[in-house]
Amino acid sequence: MNRIKAVLSGRELSILGALVALVAVTTAVSPSFVNGQGVHDLFLNASILALLAIGQTLLVITRNIDLSVGSVMGLTAYMSGQLFIADHETPTILVVLAGMALGAVCGAINGALVAIAKVPALVVTLGTLYVFRGIDYGWASATGVHQINADQMSQSFLAFGSGSVLGIPHLSLIALVALVIAAYALHNWRSGRELYAIGSNPQAARLAGIPAGKRVFTAFVVSGALVGLAGVLHASYFGTINASVGTGRELAVVAAVVVGGVAIFGGSGSVLGAVLGALLLTTITSALPILGVPAFWQRAVDGAALLLAISLDRAVMVRMAQRLRKERSLRRA
Repeated sequence: MNRIKAVLSGRELSILGALVALVAVTTAVSPSFVNGQGVHDLFLNASILALLAIGQTLLVITRNIDLSVGSVMGLTAYMSGQLFIADHETPTILVVLAGMALGAVCGAINGALVAIAKVPALVVTLGTLYVFRGIDYGWASATGVHQINADQMSQSFLAFGSGSVLGIPHLSLIALVALVIAAYALHNWRSGRELYAIGSNPQAARLAGIPAGKRVFTAFVVSGALVGLAGVLHASYFGTINASVGTGRELAVVAAVVVGGVAIFGGSGSVLGAVLGALLLTTITSALPILGVPAFWQRAVDGAALLLAISLDRAVMVRMAQRLRKERSLRRA
């Protein structure tokens, strides 16, 4: 009973309610919004953002953040295309592994600067956002290939991005597998639970013997690998790549995580909530044109959702602090 109560009182239920209401309103305006193809495209578009949100959740839980995700995604997407230019028959699995490896290296650079050099994550990743994007543009300029098209990639790679199993897109299945693994690790592995301890009180976590630096570094590497995977999937799905892929993606990722109930102040939240937040924001983006809202308002909606979620989290924290102080004063009395 307590478990059911906890689920029903969680942020995930609120997100589901908002998602259902949005779909209902949009369907009333355009019934085709929820047909088979519409739902298929919706989940497909949300899958890449969901992968990014899962990785970002690991960091936000520890009171860190990665603003370089868009640049890393663009770099790995461009590298995927370059592998096919070098060898048109490059195996898809090799491209996937290479993308995840490059993403992990980028994550390791961020993690080392944060966990070892003790530089704030906001400063580090704001800097590497431009560094990684500069490498991407520099690579494109050096090779003279500013855009890579579908005809330059193998058909098996493109089929991987657009294919499905029993009507479920490959990209959605990959995001689902990542969700299950991350959720299990956070709640069942000691190292996963320690991420929450670090985010709740970093100093107390260190005094308790938790290797905070090692855990934060690992979280950056895992997040980077997921971002690299997202970059490869973007290349496979869209089939057209240039050095600007992923530009501005960091706002949507952070918004999805925070809207999904992951506290920006660290220590609480779930990857399920983050994925639901990604699905909600993707649905909003798809619904706005149907509802007659101009496209330039879409970024504003992401920003407004982020501000609202942070404000709600702050209000909850203040309320909890007041309740704790009241309970302590009653006990002393």
